[in-house]
Amino acid sequence: MKTQLVNALLGSAFTVASLFVSSSSFAQVQVGFRGGANWSTVSEPSLLKNLPVQPELSPGPAGAIFLDIPLSNRVSFRPEVGYVQKGFVLREGTSLDLGIIDIPIGARVAYQTQSIQTGLLIKANLTDGPVQPYVFGGPAVGYSFDGRIRTRATALFTTQNMDVDLDFGNTLNPWDISAVGGLGLSAEMGAGKFFVEARYDYGLTRQLQVPLVNLPVRNRSVGVSVGYAFTL
Repeated sequence: MKTQLVNALLGSAFTVASLFVSSSSFAQVQVGFRGGANWSTVSEPSLLKNLPVQPELSPGPAGAIFLDIPLSNRVSFRPEVGYVQKGFVLREGTSLDLGIIDIPIGARVAYQTQSIQTGLLIKANLTDGPVQPYVFGGPAVGYSFDGRIRTRATALFTTQNMDVDLDFGNTLNPWDISAVGGLGLSAEMGAGKFFVEARYDYGLTRQLQVPLVNLPVRNRSVGVSVGYAFTL
């Protein structure tokens, strides 16, 4: 079932892209790839703000392949399909006073999801020339195909990670609709363009579905990546 949903998500993205390609000059279409890091957390509902432990940023990998389809001299349509790790980290700590030494004791709990994400973005170059700053934005749809809770305890030494697989279903929502926005800088290099960019992903979908409890827990993340694009 998960494989069918992921395939459907990928197929929809490429179908939309092909419609734009058919109405554009194919010789100007670029294909590219990017890779980098993503730092994610979740929104904090007012019900949970007074808890002693608050969610922190969780680092993870991210990457995508995309098409850059010109709509005008400076504006293009950029559909992309990628992988991203999202989640958050909780840290709890105390100390054990032995009289002559104070031993810190704590735990790190990381909630991590592995997701396929499809973005339908509009990109606008701010200048002409070999070096071009640009902005981009648009909607994205993600599907979490795997996830885990990773726990690690610390004292005089750090224990090995203990993983528990997440079961997406009635409580955890595998789908995530979000708004993506960012900026970048590209430079001509060889047959294509090298670029670096930063983005912000604002989740719109509630990730927890707890009966009788309204918890608007939504994903939030920032990412940086580098990549290369070339004309087909």
